Amino acid sequence: MAERGTNGFWAFLRVFGRGINVVRLVIINLIFFVFLGFFLLLMLGFWAGSHGERGVQNDSVLVLKPQGELVEQFSIEPLERALQGLSGNAPKQVQVRDLVSAIDAASSDSRITRILLQPQELHAGGFAALREVAAALDRFRAAGKPVIVWASSMDQGQYYLAAHADRVLLDPMGGVVLTGLANYRLFYKDLLDRLGVDVHLFRVGQFKSAAEPYILDHASPESKEADAFWMGGLWDRYIDEVAKLRKIEPSALRAAIDGLPDAIAGTKGDLGQLAFNEHLVDGLATRDDLENMMRKEGVPAGGKGEGFRQVDLRRYLAGVSPGRVLEPGVAVVVAEGEIVGGKQPQGSIGGESTAQLIRAAREDRRTKALVLRVNSPGGEVYAAELIRREVALTKEAGIPVVVSMGNVAASGGYWISMNADRIFAEPNTITGSIGIFGMYFTVPGTLDKLGVKTDGVGTGPLAGAFNITRPLDPKVGTLIQAIIDKGYRDFVGGVAQARGKPYDAIDTIAQGRVWTGQQALDRGLVDQLGGLREAVADAAQRAKLGKNPSVRYVEAPLGTFEQFMVNLNDSSATVALRAYGVHLPEWVAQLPAMAPELKLLKNAQSGKPNVYAYCFCEPR
Repeated sequence: MAERGTNGFWAFLRVFGRGINVVRLVIINLIFFVFLGFFLLLMLGFWAGSHGERGVQNDSVLVLKPQGELVEQFSIEPLERALQGLSGNAPKQVQVRDLVSAIDAASSDSRITRILLQPQELHAGGFAALREVAAALDRFRAAGKPVIVWASSMDQGQYYLAAHADRVLLDPMGGVVLTGLANYRLFYKDLLDRLGVDVHLFRVGQFKSAAEPYILDHASPESKEADAFWMGGLWDRYIDEVAKLRKIEPSALRAAIDGLPDAIAGTKGDLGQLAFNEHLVDGLATRDDLENMMRKEGVPAGGKGEGFRQVDLRRYLAGVSPGRVLEPGVAVVVAEGEIVGGKQPQGSIGGESTAQLIRAAREDRRTKALVLRVNSPGGEVYAAELIRREVALTKEAGIPVVVSMGNVAASGGYWISMNADRIFAEPNTITGSIGIFGMYFTVPGTLDKLGVKTDGVGTGPLAGAFNITRPLDPKVGTLIQAIIDKGYRDFVGGVAQARGKPYDAIDTIAQGRVWTGQQALDRGLVDQLGGLREAVADAAQRAKLGKNPSVRYVEAPLGTFEQFMVNLNDSSATVALRAYGVHLPEWVAQLPAMAPELKLLKNAQSGKPNVYAYCFCEPR
């Protein structure tokens, strides 16, 4: 019996071992065939990319259908963006520089005869970025090539771009809805009072209203006055520009917008017909009508004899994007988002990380001039000061620094800009808001409602003064206000010194008040109206680089694996595969969320062991 038991045990081990070996072979083969399939797909892509039939052909239409938010810099992580592209999904962000580069390249590309812009899926956060794209469309038209817009429907941001086209077509079931600008916020004072939370606001600046929702139940008269002034300036310019482009009297356009509820009754609710009647669009057309129109105007049919010959933004950029810039030229650092301390990922501003980018640009021998592209409502003062110091050090190193303001460069966004050699803003940039505030919350009233008391002793009058369970000591309030006052004096004094003006002159136009770019120019807060293109040209002139300087963006380096994935996604081979409809399964794009372990590869360095102490212990 013992021998049988022993033999049975060894027999079990042999069977178990064979089972493990089979599983091992299955896993190895699976991995092998996945990589083999991936390799074959790449080879097919390279083959397809090398054949002109899948490249940009003569008499092609560049189709621009931007999807998602219009940004200065991607905030979606590179790996996630690459996986979305490889799985055939467009990332829900589009960079201003990509649109502008494609349009400018197409203007001198003999293979591109026209642009078809479909803006209905674009979510624009501000008019300055739209103006950059619109200026590129104007340059394309100036080259003798038409821009055609077709959309299912348009809001006022999308329509701003459409107005720069030669022809605007709208789906018969669509509409153009222009409503004007507004700035409404939620106010929390009553809620905080009910919860027993005391909010202590310390600020300098009559118009510094950012924290008002915590201390008021309505907007202050000063806030409404300031908002009405800058929004009125933006809207007046919008009306004037669109009216001029569409050859409509500004007063007539304004009346049409304000009278929309009454006018719609005349077309029995048909927004498309109303847009045509008011000359906002040139015609109503379905997608089939659009394709037939293209064919009648001489655009060849598509690859299968259907539609018309076209190339999309992603495929076109893959073929015209320059490689790595090696020669000396202008470096561009993007500062987009809220300013916070420490190191922050791409698409946001970190006091340490953005300062480090400026420092890296300064220490690079290729950098002969620096352009700081700012699109920020501000944030932490100390973080902004770290960035400003790097700007000042760059100037001291003999490198010209020019600031290009995007949609918004206000408060902290202006702080990091003020020491530049020259500041450019679009007429519809939002800037200024030179002011300082701080908030402190205490909750003794909340504890009272719960029947909880706090008591004890301290070694001095300030000991425990910042304990939120205690009422704020007036002396501590005096201390905080003194610090805020100094911060405001530093801000205004810094601007005064940088702009070469008396302190009182800057204090008068500071006070936390917001201005448009045009209003800021009138008050001496910016030097010139213009976009990124003009700022780069000015920087190049200061550095004596000539009219066509090399331009490179200074961004945080990607990890080895991320760089490989991004390069693969942007390669002509992968673009050609997508043109054939071949792409990774859609679930691959969800891997960053499904498999957070992949994030370990983000900062992996080649050529050295990567040691981790990490816990994937978050429940999902």
